[in-house]
Amino acid sequence: MLLYYCDPYDIPLPTGHKFPMEKYRLLREQLGGNSGFRFEIGPFAQTEDLLRVHEQAYVERFLAAQLDAQEVRRIGFPNVPQLITRTLSSVGATVEAAQVALREGVAGVLAGGTHHAHRTFGSGFCVFNDIAAAAARLLDEGKVERVAVVDLDVHQGDGTATIFAGDPRVFTFSAHGRHNFPFRKEQSNLDLAFENGTEGEEYLAALPAALEQVFATRPQIVFYQAGVDALATDKLGKLALAPADLLARDHLVFHECRRRGVPVAITLGGGYSDPITHTVAAAAQTYKLARTMVA
Repeated sequence: MLLYYCDPYDIPLPTGHKFPMEKYRLLREQLGGNSGFRFEIGPFAQTEDLLRVHEQAYVERFLAAQLDAQEVRRIGFPNVPQLITRTLSSVGATVEAAQVALREGVAGVLAGGTHHAHRTFGSGFCVFNDIAAAAARLLDEGKVERVAVVDLDVHQGDGTATIFAGDPRVFTFSAHGRHNFPFRKEQSNLDLAFENGTEGEEYLAALPAALEQVFATRPQIVFYQAGVDALATDKLGKLALAPADLLARDHLVFHECRRRGVPVAITLGGGYSDPITHTVAAAAQTYKLARTMVA
């Protein structure tokens, strides 16, 4: 199973910044001893891939490091040159992973899942929407006609929902915390909103019917945003799932992909546990399960 990574393009963050940049490197190191994975660094996204889903003026301002202070603040990362290289590698990784998934059945990105990026602005640690860019390229190239996004990050995939609003070729599904960021929710094709403190039993009971709706659209590829910030240990999550609950969640998704013969491209998404090793362990089990179930 091929995994793309971009942790060499590190973003220097100020002391006390709440984003755990080290999780990317730690995850690759944890998976690196597994002979079932192949690793490649994410190539830089092509500008035309960005322009499929983002406004040209926004793309050009970001690439020229000309975002204004409000735009930078909304993204949440410092406006440094490393942000550009990191972002381009992350988007390019997902674009390539989608191509590989079509050929091999599954591929993953040890980054990405930047679902808060909208057509004209970035938000919530997301500059460009990698899933949207990858899906749009497959559709434009005629490699698929129907796409599904299964977004199980604890934060709603608001940017993905708005980018594909009204596009019958893409079905967007988001399961997230009702009272979590973004506080102004958008409308996906299907949304599941959970109350603070929701535990695994309730969460897992709701997923099968939702996945049935997703796969009823007969997608030819699934983009799985596999954020693990629903963990009880997550500082930003507000739900109360255990690692075993997340493993069961992943099993439901991969089982449906396998039994229906649908390729899946997996992106990392969010995770902010304290200590961060809980996030890394939960994410690692997602990719290991995908390798055994779908590859």
